Amino acid sequence: MMTEKIDTRYRVETPEGIDLEASMAGPVPRVLAYLLDLAIRFTAILVIFIVLAVLGEAGMGIFLFLVFMVEWFYPVYFEVMRGGQTPGKQVFNIVVVNDDLTPVTWNSSIIRNLLRTADFLPFMYLGGIIAMVVTPGFRRLGDLAAGTLVIYKDMQRPQKPLSKVVGRAPDFPLEAEDQIAVIGFSQRHGDISAERQKELADILAPVTSVTGDEAVGRLHGIGNWLLGDRD
Repeated sequence: MMTEKIDTRYRVETPEGIDLEASMAGPVPRVLAYLLDLAIRFTAILVIFIVLAVLGEAGMGIFLFLVFMVEWFYPVYFEVMRGGQTPGKQVFNIVVVNDDLTPVTWNSSIIRNLLRTADFLPFMYLGGIIAMVVTPGFRRLGDLAAGTLVIYKDMQRPQKPLSKVVGRAPDFPLEAEDQIAVIGFSQRHGDISAERQKELADILAPVTSVTGDEAVGRLHGIGNWLLGDRD
């Protein structure tokens, strides 16, 4: 009996009408990344214990506080300040993002990590693993509550420029949402009509400061620059 192939692609449309795609990370790389992060946290806690042991009871109080900070805010810090990747996630090339594929926020990261306790139930993160297996997007309970998902980083954008336009840097630093929109525009340039490209380019006029055909070419240039064409 043939089984239906699981679709690991995640698709979302931006407010500008641009379709984006990503490849969702399944339970295996996520569990391996978690185990690596767990080993890193354990090593850090062990080093802290050895250093503070000489202080006696005072050192124990500081130790317990630092253990709390490491255990709960290690993942939050890396997810928000390091592009959605803890060291473990970086090794396995996966990244946490909001479900609209924008960078994860402080609130989202805190919620998804605080709910690790619920994912742990009834034991050994069985609840979280079951949730990842049965929910779309391989989301654990924390992801469902926070509106986040874990995707493969390299799948957020192509590795090579998609049009023949020479890469050109934007006139000012772009927010992550704008970068995603411009790259999505470049991804679809061969699939949509010239008129539709102009419409989308006009919506993205704040990025280019121009409209029409000139804006289309400018967006392709910026998209290629974001994709690495910076010669």
